[in-house]
Amino acid sequence: MIVLLKILQVIVALSLLILIHELGHFTFAKLFKIRVSKFYLFFDLGGKALVKFKPKNSETEYGIGWLPLGGYCKIEGMIDESMDTESMKSEPQEWEFRSKPAWQRLLVMAGGILFNFILAIILFIAMLSIWGEGYYKNDGQAIYTSPLAQEMGFENGDKILKMDDWVPEDFGMLQADLARRSPKTVTVERGGDTLDLYMDHRYISELIQAPGVFDMALPFVVNSFTPNSLNSDCGLRQGDTIVSVAGQPVSWIQDSRKALKGMRDTLVPVSYLRAGALDSCMVQVDSTSMLGIMTNGPIAEYRKYNVLEAIPEGVKMTFDNIGGYFRDLKLVFTPSTGAYKSVGSFVALGQIFPSYWNTYLFLRIMAILSIMLGVMNLLPIPALDGGHIVFTLYEIITRRKPSVRFLTAAQIVGMILLTALMFLAFSNDIGRLIR
Repeated sequence: MIVLLKILQVIVALSLLILIHELGHFTFAKLFKIRVSKFYLFFDLGGKALVKFKPKNSETEYGIGWLPLGGYCKIEGMIDESMDTESMKSEPQEWEFRSKPAWQRLLVMAGGILFNFILAIILFIAMLSIWGEGYYKNDGQAIYTSPLAQEMGFENGDKILKMDDWVPEDFGMLQADLARRSPKTVTVERGGDTLDLYMDHRYISELIQAPGVFDMALPFVVNSFTPNSLNSDCGLRQGDTIVSVAGQPVSWIQDSRKALKGMRDTLVPVSYLRAGALDSCMVQVDSTSMLGIMTNGPIAEYRKYNVLEAIPEGVKMTFDNIGGYFRDLKLVFTPSTGAYKSVGSFVALGQIFPSYWNTYLFLRIMAILSIMLGVMNLLPIPALDGGHIVFTLYEIITRRKPSVRFLTAAQIVGMILLTALMFLAFSNDIGRLIR
């Protein structure tokens, strides 16, 4: 059932995003009176479709293809993924793409990307105005380090102040920001002192691949006990700070998990501070190597927006994400970072959706994927919108129009590159599943 729900979410999300993207091309084509012969979700390879219909007095056939690898909008007089060059041999017609001014053709090709970004803005505005925004501030927050973070020079309790001259705000984005920005130095506060850690960029590959490089370091301060706790009458009270467990020093709650590993169903000594005085007691470790003690968690920053306040914030969130994904692409196309190993296909996409229905998460993932689709289509690869945009800009600047032969060859090269990228994505997914 979980797998089916994830598959359903992927199909619905991708279908909506593809339709919005192609609707952008369709809208601008119609605006400039360019004929669109087909508007399809998925590809009707071989001319075969699951569903197709053509409204009366309409020049456009609408349908759903059988190959679920995207969708397309067949614009007459244009070399696209259909590779239909026959129509290009006849005299240009006034309703064809090739007959229109370059600035109109540029807007038609950019329409899909523009609609993807607009969709992200609308979704972010809706989420902010309905649910608001919550995140954990990085300011004043200590980190608990993984082995990789320790190898990079970080220590438990460090507070990350700056990455070069940039000040991170969201604790949950520290790892992503460190990989994306690839700073030369990271300034941390350690034991009351400030020092610079020099970052070795050979760790970027591992930083991208490894989960949970930074955890939030939390003091082990007793708040309450779980309903079935074996230690509700052990002598510990709310506000006590546990400083050692089973004879091992504990600075953070994560330290206690290491101390209790392999000690299930045993009695262990605990030392704690109460009003500045040190005391101790015996506690029972349960069958899961836990104490059944609940601690004070971090306090999230939360802000509610009305619709007018959500509009500029939604725009800002969209452009922040656009900038972030451009940094991601820079890493992917830098082989030394190993970021290309993180490229995934539909399998990886399914993993980011929750195993239960959550409207907020679904809309948030939709917004992020819409931005990713827009950014990916900006790449100057001939088979993508970005390639067509580059050729049109070249024409505007040089006043020389690329030949049909050149555009056809470029489209073939682009399709080969996209096929190779898809093969890489599937290979990465298969490798992850095997591991």
